[in-house]
Amino acid sequence: MSNTNPAPARGTADRALRVAVVGSGPAGVYAADLLTKSAPVASGELALSIDLFDRYPAPYGLIRYGVAPDHPRIKGIVNALHKVLDRGDIRFFGNVEYGTDLTLEDLQRHYDAVIFATGAIKDADLNIPGIELEGSFGAADFVSWYDGHPDVPREWPLEAKEIAVIGNGNVALDVARVLSKHADELLVTEIPDNVYRILKESPVTDVHVFGRRGPAQVKFTPLELRELSHSHDVDIVLYPEDFEFDEASDREIQTNNQVKTMVGTLTNWIAEQPEDLSELTASRRLHLHFLHSPVEIVDSAETPGKVAGIRFERTELDGTGNARGTGEILEYPVQAVYRAIGYFGSLLPDVEFDHRRGVIPNDGGRVLDARGAFVPGVYTTGWIKRGPVGLIGHTKGDALETIGHLLDAREDLPVAAEPAETAVVELLDRRGIEYTTWEGWLALDAHERSLGEAADHAPTHKGPVARERVKVVAREEMVGISRDGAPVTAR
Repeated sequence: MSNTNPAPARGTADRALRVAVVGSGPAGVYAADLLTKSAPVASGELALSIDLFDRYPAPYGLIRYGVAPDHPRIKGIVNALHKVLDRGDIRFFGNVEYGTDLTLEDLQRHYDAVIFATGAIKDADLNIPGIELEGSFGAADFVSWYDGHPDVPREWPLEAKEIAVIGNGNVALDVARVLSKHADELLVTEIPDNVYRILKESPVTDVHVFGRRGPAQVKFTPLELRELSHSHDVDIVLYPEDFEFDEASDREIQTNNQVKTMVGTLTNWIAEQPEDLSELTASRRLHLHFLHSPVEIVDSAETPGKVAGIRFERTELDGTGNARGTGEILEYPVQAVYRAIGYFGSLLPDVEFDHRRGVIPNDGGRVLDARGAFVPGVYTTGWIKRGPVGLIGHTKGDALETIGHLLDAREDLPVAAEPAETAVVELLDRRGIEYTTWEGWLALDAHERSLGEAADHAPTHKGPVARERVKVVAREEMVGISRDGAPVTAR
């Protein structure tokens, strides 16, 4: 990557340090927040000016477009991010695409430092035969659809009665829960109307979740696991032959409270399950399978080119918590397969990219060029820094490390040629970019809530419940409401 702004070192600055953050999900917001609370800033030693850019018209990134609408923690996270941005000391520019609307050269001309916090939104690859068959999907694409992502189609082919979900992380459980849950139960969330309509028509009866290792090695959290049991008219089905524990499993159960809680929950469920599964009475079933490694997605003579089943190799634990194949092949009849084996970052223009790991090459958040040297004034944080692993606590730690390196180098950062706060606004205006602002988001947020208030109450099994909001999906409508309070008719 070339350094497009080899300006002289800062020295003793008599103006604010200007920082651009690209990405307004948790990683970007936490980085901006930690920067404003850092010791030099808090003590008044350093004046600071931060602008937050996002490709979407609305803030919050993965929290708005990558988490199931009924996720139990989503409201608390949104509230925390809202408080940071509502303080007024961080400017938000939405509907601005890095690489086209604004380039790295633009950012380096207007800011002393740039932090990339663009996350990871693509599905990791699963290289098995049949992955290309019709009815084989990436979980990230499905999540984007049910979360009303503005850049994905409004339709989704929910035609399968039996579905396989590959993966044992939180996203796999989110996908399985949304697929198996009755649509009316989701109306109390911010689910878009088009998503509700299609989920309502789904013929699904059985959703199978498959993990390669045992119950003690799952990657989801106790909260996600317990949430499965809250779905009305959905039975959870477990299989005794999948409950295998080795020495490493026993150690984890004894020393890790989270693992102990999850294994305890699963073993309680299977103990309470009737031996004769035909006694289960719910109209839908969610099956949890362990010790299954995917081998092949198959079609049939009746449905050539379409998913008709999936084959797994039975695995066993090897004593270290890892799994090895046994040679036994199992096949399940399904008409759709969702792979939820992880996310993968996307290449950013003018920034080096590790195509194997899906991250920006960096050293503690300091971005590296092709030769492995630090790029002055360019940093990264979040999943695009470390890969798509870890929860919110890891994201905060990531941001703290990155901000520490930025502040340590503040006297040596390149000095922006056009640092005035009005300069980037004038640039966006000249280019005709219909950017949105924090005030615009507040208008869109109020609009979505008003749609929820005006909608018919949700007919849940507990009785009618008011809808909190109805999410606006179309980008043009979001931008129109944000910029002037009036929806724009999509062309």
